[in-house]
Amino acid sequence: MSISIFKIITTAVLTTQLAFALQAQTGDTAKNSSLSMDSSGLKMNRPTAKVKDKLPIKPLLIPMAMIGLGFVSIENDGLKKLNAELEDEVYAENPHKKISIDNYLQFAPAAAVYGLNAMGIKGKHNLRDRSMIYLISNIILNATVYSVKKLSPELRPDSAGYSSFPSGHTAEAFASAEFMWQEYKGVSPAYGIAGYLLAAATGYLRMYNNKHWFTDVVAGAGIGMVSTKLAYWLYPKIQRRLFKDKPVNTLVLPTYQNGIFGVGMVHKF
Repeated sequence: MSISIFKIITTAVLTTQLAFALQAQTGDTAKNSSLSMDSSGLKMNRPTAKVKDKLPIKPLLIPMAMIGLGFVSIENDGLKKLNAELEDEVYAENPHKKISIDNYLQFAPAAAVYGLNAMGIKGKHNLRDRSMIYLISNIILNATVYSVKKLSPELRPDSAGYSSFPSGHTAEAFASAEFMWQEYKGVSPAYGIAGYLLAAATGYLRMYNNKHWFTDVVAGAGIGMVSTKLAYWLYPKIQRRLFKDKPVNTLVLPTYQNGIFGVGMVHKF
């Protein structure tokens, strides 16, 4: 085929680099944020917080374009042909044994955030705040993915069902990667880059396992990034309205086991 696996990987890397470039442009804004931290959590400077109430559009442009590409592909013959050619190149012309590591790799960047904190490499937020942000991201992510799957039923490449668009695994992977980027970009960009490489590998494995078309993966990546970006924008508003900087003894986290999403809760008495 004229389209090789090298081109797939190149496309994923270029997409990641574009996302990093866009985030770098907004880095100064993040440094000047009115958020401050202490042992009780994330505190807000109320007079200046009003400036941040407006949703920043620029960081959302690339992931929204990725989502748009996915929707266009549903009816676009050219993109459908691209999907078919890539499916032939990655799987159909040389069927291989499928691997299940992508079921776990999608959570690797988020797990790394907690692992790094446990090792003493502190990120942007404390346990309560980052956990709430990750939970909000997953709520947005799962609501979006499963709603779109219902409204836009697309047959999977392996004909296993009409739930191909968008890729939920890829969405989770890129949401986790953006989570890692946001928490550790102030420490070292290398952490965020590692997270995005893991997310890109998850997306490729969804195609390698013949579970998703290329545009399913692109759209899923966009949804994941947007979900986490929105979570970081929403959380300070939720935090100052509900928590009011008081210690929180209950922690709620999303869980995943044997293909089933759920919620776990820990309460300190």
